[in-house]
Amino acid sequence: MRYKDAGVDMDAAEALKKYIGPLAKSTFDSNVISDVGLFGSLYSLKGYKDPVLVASCDGVGTKLTVARMVGRWDTVGTDIVNHCVNDILCQGARPLFFLDYLAASKFPRAVVEQVVTGLARACRRAGCALVGGETAIMPGWYRTDDVDLVGFVVGVAERKKLVDKTRIQPGDVCIGLPSSGLHTNGYSLARKVLFSKARLKPGSKVKGLRCPLGAELLQPHRSYFSEVFPLLDRLHGVAHITGGGFYYNLERLLPDEVSVVVHKRAWRPKRIFRLIQQLGNVPEDEMYRTFNMGMGMVLLAPPRSVPALVRRIRNARVVGKVVRGTFGVAVI
Repeated sequence: MRYKDAGVDMDAAEALKKYIGPLAKSTFDSNVISDVGLFGSLYSLKGYKDPVLVASCDGVGTKLTVARMVGRWDTVGTDIVNHCVNDILCQGARPLFFLDYLAASKFPRAVVEQVVTGLARACRRAGCALVGGETAIMPGWYRTDDVDLVGFVVGVAERKKLVDKTRIQPGDVCIGLPSSGLHTNGYSLARKVLFSKARLKPGSKVKGLRCPLGAELLQPHRSYFSEVFPLLDRLHGVAHITGGGFYYNLERLLPDEVSVVVHKRAWRPKRIFRLIQQLGNVPEDEMYRTFNMGMGMVLLAPPRSVPALVRRIRNARVVGKVVRGTFGVAVI
């Protein structure tokens, strides 16, 4: 027997790597000092006096199931880059380089091409080099049509410019930045409601949605880096509203005896969120614990910074306030 007889086609894998190489190199800058395909990637850190490296790892979750149902894979590549870049932005970091882990029982060439195209596109926009990754072919572990995608980002910040959550204090203002949709969280509940309970299809056209349901669910995760990074010195805290919704992601920033009140009336969630809530009879507080509900990032800032932040960041708006208390986060 040969390896191919066990389900792993090395020749096909090598052919894919030759396709991936030029896409990855299109994201390189002068700090990348190694070529594609070595055992490790080399990156030269320049121009910092007291650099702190900031790293994050995350996955796309069951949004991949929707990608499979629709037959479109480039948006999930964009998702994982933007998600990871947003995460380290919360610490005040600029992304340096990114790596991905793509695994399946087998890889149709179109799937890999689309995923890596999305990865490379998002990396170029973030000024982040796609320096490497792993494409794992694992027959017998994943089902025939399963695909998994994970991303790893490393960024850098000057130590004195890190976002310091200890500066958060009563009187600070919460500024919400709209999301493009569900981003990369809550898809297990969304799929259960929309496809299993309501028996909708990816191609279903639903009143209030501007595109078919599957396309709406695949809206790429918005990157906030280019707009927020230049304004970090005006902020006391940054929360990326991902898994755990408003409650968990805001609460983990709060110093002792400091709490946050978020006012739901400050914005109107996109139709997709209310559709899930109505069709699944999902309790209101469960929605705000599971989904971003239309706000993908919340900035905590002193009142004097608010006018400039609202003016300079697209569709930013005041959504709450920081108060004294020990209740954590209240969404009212």
